[in-house]
Amino acid sequence: MDQKRSYGRVLVVSVLVGCLEVALALVVVLLYARTQPPPDTPVDRSALAAGLLSFGAVIGVIALLLSVVFVLPAVALADLTGRRIGGREAWWVPAVVAALVTPPVVAFAAYNDVEERSALVFWAVATAALSLGGLVARIRRRRLVGHVALWGSAVVAGTGLLGTLGFAAGLLPAYEPPAIGPSTVAGTWVDHTGGTLVFTSDGRVTASGVGEHAPDDPPGGPSRTCSGSGTWSYEPGRDVWTQEVRVHVPGCSRQVWSVGGTERTPRIYGHVGRPDSGRLYQLRKAVDGP
Repeated sequence: MDQKRSYGRVLVVSVLVGCLEVALALVVVLLYARTQPPPDTPVDRSALAAGLLSFGAVIGVIALLLSVVFVLPAVALADLTGRRIGGREAWWVPAVVAALVTPPVVAFAAYNDVEERSALVFWAVATAALSLGGLVARIRRRRLVGHVALWGSAVVAGTGLLGTLGFAAGLLPAYEPPAIGPSTVAGTWVDHTGGTLVFTSDGRVTASGVGEHAPDDPPGGPSRTCSGSGTWSYEPGRDVWTQEVRVHVPGCSRQVWSVGGTERTPRIYGHVGRPDSGRLYQLRKAVDGP
């Protein structure tokens, strides 16, 4: 005779699986961030830690609600359907979850005019995530909660470790600035306020409202601007990290610009305040054409 299912344990395991899924997604996002250009403003680690604690509490509540609304009914209906119709009961869990998730997703997509493809992707991800919680939670095994916590944490930590080792070994593509040249520099570069540097192929440059940030300026201090005409040159450096665009415009203090961005959207930048402040003042290459 089968042991009677404990739906209280199903709920606990489902919530735990949901939290572990979010933790794994967060690790993947952090690893992906290492393949992207750095932000203009550095991350406040203390605020990030506090935010993660609050985020963890919110995720726990959301996981509990989703488990009550979708996972518990899915497990119960899968048990009933398996007994009435036949087949392995576990096979019914994804089907029941998909059926339960479909109405709210369709209603939300219709009300907010969401594209069909985006709605379908969200439906598939939600179905897979909730189905995993239901499939794991319905397992009848002693100390299941402890095993899920242990192996789930190992998967999350292992993903982070493998990703870090992959970057260190060069197996994963860590971010590098694009290799540019004089032909890329020539053109218009624009900052976030509309200030511009216009480089011409004959080595001339015109600055208009370009921000001025001296090394001793506080990161949060007001920005000065400069305008004028002068000359420029491109220095390839030893590698993509040391390439520079040198500018000489009378009245403008910044003479050297580093290269960042991506191949599609190259940028030149300088530090705001001290180089270790992490704050960047950037100009992006404007798209040519009308």
